[in-house]
Amino acid sequence: MDWTLIGKALILGVVEGVTEFLPVSSTGHLILASYLLGFDGDGAKSFNVVIQFGAILAVCWEYRRRIGAVVAGLPTSVDARRFALNVIIATVPAVALGLMFEAQIKAVLFEPMPVALALVVGGAVILWVQARERGKRVHGTAARIGSLDQLSPFDALKVGLAQCCALIPGVSRSGSTIVGAMLLGVERRVATEFSFFLAIPVIVGASCYEIVKHGHGAIAGAAGLFSVGTAAAFVSAFACVRWLLRYLATHDFTVFAWYRIAFGMLVLVVGYGYDVRWAG
Repeated sequence: MDWTLIGKALILGVVEGVTEFLPVSSTGHLILASYLLGFDGDGAKSFNVVIQFGAILAVCWEYRRRIGAVVAGLPTSVDARRFALNVIIATVPAVALGLMFEAQIKAVLFEPMPVALALVVGGAVILWVQARERGKRVHGTAARIGSLDQLSPFDALKVGLAQCCALIPGVSRSGSTIVGAMLLGVERRVATEFSFFLAIPVIVGASCYEIVKHGHGAIAGAAGLFSVGTAAAFVSAFACVRWLLRYLATHDFTVFAWYRIAFGMLVLVVGYGYDVRWAG
C-alpha cells in the first residue's frame, strides 16, 4: 500500500467535501490541489469526479426527510411532482452540454491558469450580485421567492442555464446556480438549498459516467484510493453543509467572493513569478 498516495487521496477528498457546496469551485480547487500534489493524469481526473459522490451522499443524508417526502408524494402530491420536475428541468442543460463538450473541456480548461481566471471573474460577479441585493433591501424590494415550492418550471430552466457556466472549472456549480437563482429573485437560503438538490443528479450522473467509461481500468485498479477520497469527501461535506446553512442565517456570500479573488490572484502571481507552464 502506497501511503503517500493514500495521503493525497485523503487531502483531495477533504478539499472536495469542503468546497463542493461553497461558491468557490470544488473542481477548480481539486485541479489546483492535484497540480500541487503531483496527482495528475487521466486517472486523477476521474478520481476528482468520482469522489464527488461522497459529497452528494452527505447532502442526501442531511435532506433525507425532504427527499423521502418528495419520493413518497410523487403519486399524489402536486408540490412533490413540481419539485421533482424542477430538478429535472434544471439538470438537463448542463448534462447535455457536458456530454457534448467533455473532451474539449478536460483538454483545455482543466489547468491552473483558466481556473485562476474563472475564480477571479466569478468572485467579481458574486460581489456585483450581493451589491444588487443590498440595493433591493434599501429600496424595500425583497426577494419574491422565499420557498422551494414557489419555483416555477421556467424559473428552474433559467437556473439550469446558469448552471451551465459551471462547466468551466473555477466558476463553481453551486456559485452559478445560487447566483442565477438570486438574480431571479430567489431568497439566498432557498437558492442555496435548490443548489444542493441540483447537485444530486448532476454529480451522481457524472460519477456513474466516469465509472462506466473507465470500467475496470483506472478506477477499479485504485479502489482503495477512491474509497479513501470518497469517505473523506462525505465527512467534510456533511460538516460543511451544516455550517453553511447556519452561516447564511446571518451572512451573505461576500467573504467567498473576496476569497475567490484573492486565491485566484495568488495563483496567477505565483505562476507568473515562477514561470509555470500553465498549459501543461
